Amino acid sequence: MKLSSKAQHIYNQIDKQTTKLGDLRKIAKELKKDHNLALELWATTEFLPRQLAILIMDSKRLNQKEIDKLDQDIQKHDYDERIHLMDWLMANQLSKDKKLVALIESWENSSYSLQRRVFWYYQARLRWMGNTNQSNTDYLLSSIEKHIMDETPEVQWAMNYTAGQIGKWQTNYRYRCIAIGETTGLYKDEVVPKNCTPSYLPEFIRIEVAKLNT
Repeated sequence: MKLSSKAQHIYNQIDKQTTKLGDLRKIAKELKKDHNLALELWATTEFLPRQLAILIMDSKRLNQKEIDKLDQDIQKHDYDERIHLMDWLMANQLSKDKKLVALIESWENSSYSLQRRVFWYYQARLRWMGNTNQSNTDYLLSSIEKHIMDETPEVQWAMNYTAGQIGKWQTNYRYRCIAIGETTGLYKDEVVPKNCTPSYLPEFIRIEVAKLNT
């Protein structure tokens, strides 16, 4: 696909070796919403232009059909890029529109694993953003207990992270969340960089709760 002169000008500002997220945010701030330009940048199939594209999309033009197309494109990236793009889409578009949030909340059993990941990651996000008075916590934990070991790695991580956030913020569920980690053993042997919190639930919850008390 041949880019328009405007899209080509923006594309030429992106260097896959040196451009950082802050640079993309600065460009996006100057461009503001421009959905047609976003689609052109998305069509390059490249990681950084697609990150920029997400920032300037118009959420009002996104629906389930369009998100499915984006999802299918994202699946062609390697694992790390795939996860980053979908999480970036959630944070910068999907979670900021009530209509799209309603879609997120319908994705628990989506046939697309990345959309199932978003369902769970959004539930975790609600809690770390301070919205801890959620009526679906017991249901979520029951679903995690039943299904987490059968999920794909990207969804499994998000389910585990949701349990971690519940255990951190909702004290009446804390021991249940710790028990999920002890039972599944997920991430128990994970080696994490210095000053990073491990994903193994008993350790994650212990460390994160301690931070609340300092």
